[in-house]
Formats: sequence, structure tokens, C-alpha cells
Amino acid sequence: MSQFEHQRHKNCANLTRDREIIVACAPMRSNVNISTIARTASACAIEKLVLTGNASLISKIARDGAEKLEVSVHRTLKPVLLKLRKEGYRLVGLEQATNSVSMHDYAFLRRTALVIGNERTGLTPDVLEVLDDVVEIPVYGLPHSFNAATATSMTLYEYCKQYPQG
Repeated sequence: MSQFEHQRHKNCANLTRDREIIVACAPMRSNVNISTIARTASACAIEKLVLTGNASLISKIARDGAEKLEVSVHRTLKPVLLKLRKEGYRLVGLEQATNSVSMHDYAFLRRTALVIGNERTGLTPDVLEVLDDVVEIPVYGLPHSFNAATATSMTLYEYCKQYPQG
């Protein structure tokens, strides 16, 4: 007999404080990616998701996460980021860019706005110019980058690893 027994849908882990990270997305081509990001954000107990452009969630993918997540949709991203900076958030882009830092070496501030670029075009120059930091995930094979939703999930995991109690 195995020492492991499958436990489906265990209760949520308790946090000692709310997470202070917001995910802010540039206009995306795929509502599947947006919905996957929403599901991951909710599973990480992140409370706010900022979307831009014609974004909408697919409830079948976002699942229960869509109900608990505060989602706001804006026309453009830069004004939202400038407002978040005034509220004390560190603006951290997830992008392959000059002077970016490997996610393996980056220490997130608790109060972070994680900025996600478009799947194909990444973060635009006007958004890059307002960021405080840019982190990238090292890629060891082909293709040369991760899917936007996958990269966001990996980065949120790293943030949660650095702040396991919230």
C-alpha cells in the first residue's frame, strides 16, 4: 500500500496578511491567456488584476478565481501604472530587455505591481520607460521565451515563495 493518498481540493493555506501584489496586463491577443493568468492569480490569493484593451475572462478557464478576483479593465496601461506608483507600488515588468535581472536573483518588494506584456510584442517602449525594474525568466531551450500566462504563473510562484505568509 502506498504512503500517499490523493486529496482533491484541499483547503486553502492560511496567510497571516493579504498579498500586496497586483498583476497588470498590457492588451493581450488571447482571452485564454488572460483567463489563465486570472486563475493563477486567484490561486495565489492575489486580489487585483488590471487588464487593458478588449480583455475579458473566460469563466470556464478562470473558474472560481474569477469570482474572488477584483478585475478592472482600462483603455491603456501607462496611466494605471503611474497611479499605482503614487500608491507606493514598485513597477516590475516581466520581459526580456536590456538591464533586466534574472528572476532567480530578484528580490521582490512586498508591494509590487507585476506588469505583463503582450504575447507577441511584449511591453511597449512607453510602458518600459515607467518601470522601476524588469525581471526575466532564463530560457534554456527553444522557443526563446515562455508563453505569457506560463511566465506570469512562474513569476507569481516566485513572489509567493519569497512571501509565503502573504
